Amino acid sequence: MEKRRMDCPALPPGWKKEEVIRKSGLSAGKSDVYYFSPSGKKFRSKPQLARYLGNSVDLSSFDFRTGKMMPSKLQKNKQRLRNDPLNQAKLKPDLNTTLPIRQTASIFKQPVTKITNHPNNKVRSDPQRVIEQPRQLFWEKRLEGLCASDVTEEVLKSMELPKGLQGVGPGNNEGTLLAAIASALHTSSAPITGQLSAAVEKNPSVWLNTSQPLCKAFLVTDEDIRKQEEKVQQVRKKLEEALMADLLARADETSSDTEIVMET
Repeated sequence: MEKRRMDCPALPPGWKKEEVIRKSGLSAGKSDVYYFSPSGKKFRSKPQLARYLGNSVDLSSFDFRTGKMMPSKLQKNKQRLRNDPLNQAKLKPDLNTTLPIRQTASIFKQPVTKITNHPNNKVRSDPQRVIEQPRQLFWEKRLEGLCASDVTEEVLKSMELPKGLQGVGPGNNEGTLLAAIASALHTSSAPITGQLSAAVEKNPSVWLNTSQPLCKAFLVTDEDIRKQEEKVQQVRKKLEEALMADLLARADETSSDTEIVMET
């Protein structure tokens, strides 16, 4: 492979653009583009670059392939999307907080003949089925292997749950249990009690209560509430002390700057 590294004027000083040209294989002649920060961190895509730079640099018109700002291209894309009726819904912010569901497509691509005049045809309607949408069992497994990370792509430490909470269902683990409880607290207004049926351990596919998280039944005592309140009060006190220390430090810095100006 042939590598070419050069400065990138569109990014802050010290940023480098590297183009790697493939010499062999079916993709010979094609190139891959990477960017390197002044500290040497490597970025393989524009989303990674945007997460790292944050609001310090506007990359809306930045072309990852060429390393240049192309505002005219951005304006054309915006105009095209604005005039396309199929993309009107996509331009709206997605505020949906529903749980992930499996998306399926029909495997039958050939035409199907629908017969409506059969003598034994009966049309039945179930209002309850129409109102309530079916829930996918064990949807939490779709989140396995996904971890939250900060702008530097460093994986954040997962939250620790109380030891009294025990998961149920096939292949349950701490990640699955945390996703189930967090989603139940976020999307449901009903009390969170866990799975009350003892039969769910034997056959969760049949006896699982989909409105409750994938954990065994638990009970929150007054002592648990008192301990949690004490933890909250301690954290609030530490936060108050930190804010006060920061306020005093800023005041000292301002007074020092004022004295320097008066002396000069």
